[in-house]
Amino acid sequence: MYDVLVVGAGFAGSILAERIASQLNKKVLVIDRRNHIAGNSYDEIDKNGILIHKYGPHIFHTNSKIVSDYLSAFTEWRFYEHKVLASNHGVLYPIPINRMTINKFYNLDLVTDKETRDFINSLKGKAYPILNSEDYVISQVGSELFETFFKHYTEKQWGVEAKELAPSVCGRIPIRYNDDCRYFSDSFQFMPKDGYTKMFEKILTHKNIHLELNLDYKTAAKMYDFRNIIFTGPIDNFFDYEYGRLQYRSIRFEFVNIKSEQFQPVAQINYVSDDVPFTRVIEHKHLTGQKAESTTITREYPLYDGEPFYPIPNEKNRTLYLKYKEKALSLHNVFFCGRLAEYQYFNMDQVTANALKFFNQISSKL
Repeated sequence: MYDVLVVGAGFAGSILAERIASQLNKKVLVIDRRNHIAGNSYDEIDKNGILIHKYGPHIFHTNSKIVSDYLSAFTEWRFYEHKVLASNHGVLYPIPINRMTINKFYNLDLVTDKETRDFINSLKGKAYPILNSEDYVISQVGSELFETFFKHYTEKQWGVEAKELAPSVCGRIPIRYNDDCRYFSDSFQFMPKDGYTKMFEKILTHKNIHLELNLDYKTAAKMYDFRNIIFTGPIDNFFDYEYGRLQYRSIRFEFVNIKSEQFQPVAQINYVSDDVPFTRVIEHKHLTGQKAESTTITREYPLYDGEPFYPIPNEKNRTLYLKYKEKALSLHNVFFCGRLAEYQYFNMDQVTANALKFFNQISSKL
């Protein structure tokens, strides 16, 4: 008999399991249908000896001391600031858009933040009310920069036009008026020194936690007894798609090892034009700091079928999710937490903060 069954060994499930085991002294069974822990942040050594992020780059950044302090109990960190370039028909530009991007694209020599701000303001389109991601970007930088850096990349990434997505999708990307080329500006930008998988091993190493891999929820429900369930998988799957399927975007990863120490100048190059079928190329050694004679890159091809990675934020999916959420709230001793269970496009630090908050909310009910 377990006090809690946790379905999913990613960030949400593992953190909740650790809190319940260590703070409440409850017995927890953690299961995952995959053959590994760490969810989509799982990393491993490939056959060429390169530490790779199997499900795309996971860059840790946060402004939350609570989040950084919590995870620091399970890993040492190495300093890393993520930088991204956008390739438009072979020409590379810093992204997010900043003064260097503007100067290169428009062949200008803007020097001050004010000059850059004034120039970008002169480009802005009038979009009100802002109903979608296309409206949002045009209202920030105008139509030409939208067409160049956002339009085709968004269509490849999401499978729909930007005008069919909520403003929050492209709203995640800042616009800068200085030469700051970092992708993120958070106060805490570090990577787990030994990788994410090693960090998760430590999170899940507690005498009250039992881990079972290659095991799905329905099978586990027949094999084990438990008093409570925390479900971190797709909420529509839990209810056998009773109201229909929520939409997710998946990715096909193409891994290639290259007999060279370095392939590209930064970890990530986004291919923002429509003449290239993939969205981005990741070179993993930039992320991990590893030294090796060869390097492994990944090309990413978004698609609808496959592992559910990104909830697609639009009104149709929001309405459907709320139907499942209402049904979930009627259940006794079943709790839903995490990106897939809450149909939210969370970053890793947001998932961590959400799980810690969720634990405080439900601890008295377990």
